[in-house]
Amino acid sequence: MWLADKWKDYEVIDCSKGEKLERWGDFILVRPDPQVIWDTPRGDRRWKRKNGHYHRSSRGGGEWEFFDLPDQWSISYGELTFQLKPFRFKHTGLFPEQAVNWDWCAGKIKRAGRKIKLLNLFAYTGGATLSAAAAGASVTHVDASKGMVAWAKENAAASGLKDAPIRWIVDDCVKFVEREIRRGNHYDAIIMDPPSYGRGPKGEIWKMEDSVHGFIRLCGKLLSDKPLFVLINSYTTGLQPAVLAYMLGIEFGTYHGKITAEEIGLPVSSSGLILPGGASGRFEIM
Repeated sequence: MWLADKWKDYEVIDCSKGEKLERWGDFILVRPDPQVIWDTPRGDRRWKRKNGHYHRSSRGGGEWEFFDLPDQWSISYGELTFQLKPFRFKHTGLFPEQAVNWDWCAGKIKRAGRKIKLLNLFAYTGGATLSAAAAGASVTHVDASKGMVAWAKENAAASGLKDAPIRWIVDDCVKFVEREIRRGNHYDAIIMDPPSYGRGPKGEIWKMEDSVHGFIRLCGKLLSDKPLFVLINSYTTGLQPAVLAYMLGIEFGTYHGKITAEEIGLPVSSSGLILPGGASGRFEIM
């Protein structure tokens, strides 16, 4: 498992009975997590002293309950700063487990010894975008949500990357890739973080199991003659790391690069155990 274990401003303190107790900077949140199916004692006093609690509804969805939590605050990861704000369906605007992939991508870019042109698809609030830009890449950031792209720009400004070579695009990712192919554009590295299910700005439906392999194949047409890496993330339950590795092998095996896939996770400080947070597959030229 690849671990996001270098955080200072974020921590999974404990997890029990379908929920995790987290520290985001100076604030404590309790949020549901489908992986937490065990029932262990909640001995940490912060379970009762939280600043925010997302309650899942038996009818689907849920709602936040706040206890002295600001509308927005920030945390840092290395030289990057992220603006946080609780919003729909338990999210805060950041997936901390992805830090392990930010570090890997940044390391590949720094060691490349050349200018890297990177495409970040389903790019959300820009964690991977900012990490890649800080490492020296020229980044195209694509997300179907205008609000998420605006949020990513806020994070860029907070991280001192307002003037970095980042192209911000609000578009359906599949349609954007198809247009880039027609334009003859190419990228040295591609990151994709597709949702399990989603809709584009014009109602386009995305379902991970049905769409992801075709999308990986499509993105392969955008790789340059000297590709550096392709990274794909999955939060879809049941989509194992080996499946990601198999699809990457089918599409990029002719490059004779290295293909790996693992679960990604976060350490739990109270127990020393690891909380899984999805899977990632990596194709890279060594």
